[in-house]
Amino acid sequence: MSIKAVVLEEFKKVYGESTGAKVYFAPGRVNLIGEHTDYNGGHVFPCALSIGTYGVACPREDRVLRFYSVNFPQLGVIESSLDDLVPDPKAEWTNYPKGVMWAFEQRGMKIPTGMDLVLYGNIPNGSGLSSSASVEVLTGFILRDLFGFDVTNQDLALIGQFAENKYNMVNCGIMDQFAIAMGKKDHAIFLDTADLSFEYAPIKLDGAKIVIACSNKKRGLADSKYNERRSECEEALAELQTVVAAENLGALDEETFEKYSAVIGSDIRKKRAKHAVYENRRTMRAVEALKDGDVVAFGQLMNASHVSLRDDYEVTGIELDTLVEEAWKIDGVIGSRMTGAGFGGCTVSIVMDEAVDEFIQKVGEAYLAKIGYAANFYVVDIGDGPCVL
Repeated sequence: MSIKAVVLEEFKKVYGESTGAKVYFAPGRVNLIGEHTDYNGGHVFPCALSIGTYGVACPREDRVLRFYSVNFPQLGVIESSLDDLVPDPKAEWTNYPKGVMWAFEQRGMKIPTGMDLVLYGNIPNGSGLSSSASVEVLTGFILRDLFGFDVTNQDLALIGQFAENKYNMVNCGIMDQFAIAMGKKDHAIFLDTADLSFEYAPIKLDGAKIVIACSNKKRGLADSKYNERRSECEEALAELQTVVAAENLGALDEETFEKYSAVIGSDIRKKRAKHAVYENRRTMRAVEALKDGDVVAFGQLMNASHVSLRDDYEVTGIELDTLVEEAWKIDGVIGSRMTGAGFGGCTVSIVMDEAVDEFIQKVGEAYLAKIGYAANFYVVDIGDGPCVL
């Protein structure tokens, strides 16, 4: 039975009738390199995945909103209304779709009727593969399709980010929503977060696969140190701006940073800013390496990215470090690094086809022995953006 058939069946089970219901999909994303650069005006290099969030939606006659998640059946149907689009901890995961509905209305797009919605995600929850951004883009895509709003996929990304920032109060950058809304099969997106200019870069991993290892350490972005890192970078930038003209940390190269970094008043802030500057340049070099067909150089830059995230940005932790350091020991691993916000979540590795089984077995065994619980591994494909199924 296809996932489409399964979610339609769930919809019928929960709401009775499914006439008029449509099935939608929005991907998850993984960032290949360029971490914690997206709110520093730097470059990122994410791609959409073939795993993601499936939604079945059917408009109603009234203003009632009914939400059900196959992933959280114990929560049952969570009911709300278009007249009650306010964040509420008791609303659980529905704060993400409600936030997008609120953001549409903030932009003058009045949603005419409520809807019944069933969601199912095959992104591991809390993994850092952007399940929340996937739900946000999916919701925007559904609203556009059902009610004919005049918004582009890029608008959907910006609306999703606005909802996350202003409704769910997570100070995220644009990368996650952009990668999901603008995904293109077998391509990653080289995005300049300062001005949203981007290009698609084909990912040709002849004889290699992208393998994601999920640490299974649960983390919540809002209560992690994410906002703290962000403000450390903002303070460092303000200090640098007293001596050098730079709109953001992404505007600096390594040489300029080293020349002026003494003006930053704390070693911690200096390390945070150094990561933002160096990681941005690494990302630019990594994309050039891929264009030249040099996957080995790309892998080395991935490794260097992890070291910087571990030592200068300090967002890795023992779980992610164990996954990456064990990966580095295996022949056939081209590169491995943490991906996402950190403090748990996932690593992304490029692994030669013949080494994938050994990679999963050996990294998995070492992780279980050291951390005390298992990691999960996903061999993933690069997929398209949101669609109607």
